[in-house]
Amino acid sequence: MKALVLAGGSGTRLRPITHTSAKQLVPVANKPVLFYGLESIAAAGITEVGVIVGETSDEIRQAVGGGTRFGLKITYIRQDLPLGLAHAVLIAQDWLGDDDFVMYLGDNFIVGGITGLVETFRESRPDAQILLTRVRDPRAFGVAELDAGGRVIGLEEKPERPRSDHALVGVYLFTPAIHEAVRAVRPSRRGELEITHALQHLIDTGADVRSTVIGGYWKDTGNVGDMLEVNRTVLEGLERRVDGEIDAESEIIGRVVVEAGARVGRSRVVGPAVIGAGSEVLHSYIGPFTSVGEYCHILDSEVEFSIVLRNASIRGVGRVESSLIGRYAEVTPAPLVPNAHRLVLGDHRKVQIHP
Repeated sequence: MKALVLAGGSGTRLRPITHTSAKQLVPVANKPVLFYGLESIAAAGITEVGVIVGETSDEIRQAVGGGTRFGLKITYIRQDLPLGLAHAVLIAQDWLGDDDFVMYLGDNFIVGGITGLVETFRESRPDAQILLTRVRDPRAFGVAELDAGGRVIGLEEKPERPRSDHALVGVYLFTPAIHEAVRAVRPSRRGELEITHALQHLIDTGADVRSTVIGGYWKDTGNVGDMLEVNRTVLEGLERRVDGEIDAESEIIGRVVVEAGARVGRSRVVGPAVIGAGSEVLHSYIGPFTSVGEYCHILDSEVEFSIVLRNASIRGVGRVESSLIGRYAEVTPAPLVPNAHRLVLGDHRKVQIHP
């Protein structure tokens, strides 16, 4: 069995971070979100992985390499334009051959991994197996309609009027039957070859398409809010470890990781939180659910429920929370200016100004 990992999207919902970094490499608890997926694939006993790459190909290749750090053999497959999930399967067919495979969206995060799902698929081997989860607003997802017995009877991509609240999670398992299906579909109104359409083709032709509704935690880390929530979830599992330098005037409370080479001086760090290697936290407060990357500088500030990427600095700005701070970003106080109001008022107008 092989794995096909999609890491070619442009990440428009995470801009401006993704103007200079692949969305799959934005860190969660100081580790790129893509790495969690690759580790889950390796844990499931899969060793051959094809990675779909696009405009951020060079960055993905540099970060992942040949896959040896994960116990994987990586093959890169170029997708010049983001033409849909079914298109990714289409262009990977020569590499996939006649093998069963799991398709994993590289910006998705599933607590607990996929080992159980892969084992179940190997035992029963339906033509396709999909993961579903209940969501409040299914209009932003692929949506599955189930019959009374839980069998998949219909699929729609981002429907205006969803027929259920069961959204597709970004993990799919296929036999080679999917190849004929992706060749049969036509571009959607979005101009993409939708995997939901390919799955619907399988259903319409009598193929065995099964679903599993997961009750555990899943997130598509496509926006800042979801990134922060995934970061919170991963940090919940931290075990306290202090390898860096903590001075006598600092206080470390709870599950905090201070990496080697990091320095905390006259500061308070309340876990769960992680301070990356080479970072300095001075005269500051780091609150729960905060990841500070490598070689960051935080001075005279408070940071909580945030992700601070490597080489960023936050100096003298009071409190920062619910934030995603990019690499080499600088957060500093604004210069003082006189308090004044500039007005252009028409005749006979009335304006109220709060003192």
